[in-house]
Amino acid sequence: MKVPYTWLKDYVDVNIDAKELGDRLTLSGSNVEEVAISGDTIQNVVTGLITKIEKHPDADKLSICQVNIGDVEIQIVTAATNMKEQDIVPVALHGAVLFDGTKIKKGKLRGVVSNGMFCSEEELGIAGDEPVHGLLIMPKDTPIGKDIKEVLGLNKAVIDLEITSNRPDCLSIIGMARETAATLNLKYKMPNLGFDAKNSTNINDELKVSIKDELCKRYMARGVKNVKIAPSPVWMQDRLNEAGVRPINNIVDITNFVMLEIGQPMHAFDRREINSGEIVVERATAGEKFTTLDEVERELDNSVLCIKDGNKTIGLAGIMGGLNSEIQEDTTEVVFESANFEGVNIRVNSKKLGLRTEASQRFEKEIDPNLAQLAIDRACALVVELGCGEIMQGTIDIYNDVKPVKTMTVSSTYINDFLGTDISKEDMKDYLDRLDLSTEIQGDNLVITVPTFRIDIAIKQDIAEEIARIYGYDKIPTTIIKTSTQRQPKNRKQLLDDKIVDIMIACGLNQSISYSFVSPKVFDLVNLPEDSKLRNTVKIKNPLGEDYSLMRTTTVPSMMECLARNYARNNEYASLFEIGKIYIPNEDETQLPTERNILTIGMYGNVDYLDIKGVMDDLIEEIGLQKYNFKRQMENPMYHPGKTAELYSGKTKVAVIGEVHPTVCDNYGVGTDCYIAQVDLDALYENINTKKSYTPLPKFPAVTRDIALLVDDDILVQEIEETIRKTGGHLVEKTTLFDVYKGKQIPEGKKSIAYAIIYRDPSKTLKDEEINKVHDKILRALEFKLGAQLR
Repeated sequence: MKVPYTWLKDYVDVNIDAKELGDRLTLSGSNVEEVAISGDTIQNVVTGLITKIEKHPDADKLSICQVNIGDVEIQIVTAATNMKEQDIVPVALHGAVLFDGTKIKKGKLRGVVSNGMFCSEEELGIAGDEPVHGLLIMPKDTPIGKDIKEVLGLNKAVIDLEITSNRPDCLSIIGMARETAATLNLKYKMPNLGFDAKNSTNINDELKVSIKDELCKRYMARGVKNVKIAPSPVWMQDRLNEAGVRPINNIVDITNFVMLEIGQPMHAFDRREINSGEIVVERATAGEKFTTLDEVERELDNSVLCIKDGNKTIGLAGIMGGLNSEIQEDTTEVVFESANFEGVNIRVNSKKLGLRTEASQRFEKEIDPNLAQLAIDRACALVVELGCGEIMQGTIDIYNDVKPVKTMTVSSTYINDFLGTDISKEDMKDYLDRLDLSTEIQGDNLVITVPTFRIDIAIKQDIAEEIARIYGYDKIPTTIIKTSTQRQPKNRKQLLDDKIVDIMIACGLNQSISYSFVSPKVFDLVNLPEDSKLRNTVKIKNPLGEDYSLMRTTTVPSMMECLARNYARNNEYASLFEIGKIYIPNEDETQLPTERNILTIGMYGNVDYLDIKGVMDDLIEEIGLQKYNFKRQMENPMYHPGKTAELYSGKTKVAVIGEVHPTVCDNYGVGTDCYIAQVDLDALYENINTKKSYTPLPKFPAVTRDIALLVDDDILVQEIEETIRKTGGHLVEKTTLFDVYKGKQIPEGKKSIAYAIIYRDPSKTLKDEEINKVHDKILRALEFKLGAQLR
């Protein structure tokens, strides 16, 4: 909010300059962003009287002027022609700085000394939109030798403040006058609110108001007859301009002036346009079109609160009036509106309509409904003061749920303990009274009456804060914290995540990190069908762009982008892993999505399925996954059919591992085979045993038997190994696959599988007949279950 310093001084007798006031307000808790002083760059420019003018002896277009600047007379050489002797003009002396930053130095023009230069409106930054010709000629009674900023009023200051949402009372000149007075221990005064209603007509006889929605908390209206539309006085226009509001006419300027001064938005309707004789406050009809004062037609829905003339909308409540009821040059009767509306609704709809105004910015912060009375009184007083109309008798005021004044009782001992100070009760009372928090001392307690405009004060800590900021934060002693802090140990998931990272790095992989936001296009790139559940995503309301508009439901696109980026930069191989999240939307859109933690492994370049399978085997062994098995997976469109497997622990799917579908690789511009594994870490962590168990070294020797089997091509190695383990029982210590062969010696549709089987009994040395018995049993089981033939 922009607070003109001169306007502020109308209500507080400030005895310091604007910059110092900005510093003092900052120390007392107000967020001062800038103190802007118009003409602040202008330096060493004074008023001067031209006493003599002569032509330059060596230049027809130059004149030599003798200038009285108060205590001395100097010589100026100029090319200007609009001045004459005894004129008073602005003189930039040696070392002066002009509005645009230009520095002036004395010098010689065609051999004649010039101790500075004369100034025009343009050089002083006050030229306006019209072109400037010649020097600025000042009035005859202008004092000589005075600083031009003081003479022209160029030293006006505006304090720009950021008002937080909990302090709507400061969105006004009076609010900041109150803060200024409290900060400087001064008194502030209210503007004139008194007026005489000279017109005998009563507004209640001519107009009715109906509130049909609880979003309107209060509605006040007063009438003004015999209105004379004209420009507002210069002093009012100056105030509005300094505050950043464009003057329009006296009636409209009064409503804007009151809004800035009191903090209560107002609106003025042309009475001729209220044809029904009734103002109705209710919501818009869905799809209704309405043209606002900015001449833009907007489509409304039934969440927008409107001010209506019967059934015709004439204004958007708390946002902007309608073009169909604006004040015209021939307006002779107006209705002043001073109302209060629910803040959240104003905020939502002003943003939805793209129409955030000075009024909506105040209403959305939940201003005090009791301000409506002050504002409408002030507006009527200004009408009388400006002589632009006659106030009608009576007031329409619908205020059903009156906001009461509340009281709080706070212990002064508590406040000192809380702040670490030793402030007396009397001083506390003084600080609170300065802020219009009327306080009484009752023993150790402070009984505080909290005015309705202080919506931010609700608990005792708020009272302590008010005392602290007026007392001075800089006076509160620094104390060392009276407690010790301990770093909390990592939780189980964090420890396991760290272990996963160590395992992946030990396997030769590099960690990558990618965004959780993806583009809608990635689902086509990874071959997902239109009816895939993975296309059901969480959509971001305010994305950085289309490429980051969805929360990912799979990490395959993210890993493929990383692999593709490496491939595009001619990296011969890449082995990467990422620990990230996917987001599965809930059926109830009001609930947050389900987040799953995913380990993604990706690689290409002189690798095959067994390489990424080896990484998974190392992960399983090191992390301690219990009772796991791999199952062939044929239906995942992102992976190569027949070269993909799912990892299960019991009945829980833990991971998918396989070769990426060739079409997906082509879509990402990767001209080689890629392999990706997705591990659901949440499922993995639920099925691991972090406790290590150890087996003593065997005392008895082992016996190794090799077998080569001829099996159908679709028989899985896993099925062979399970049959060997189950049939061999406790005597089979380990099975190792050491050869898979297809060739001319092998029939079509068959493959040769070779295993080394290690037999051992932990309690004795095995004999050949014992081993042969188990070995033969395994061969028979393989032949019966899998159709395997011994080669």
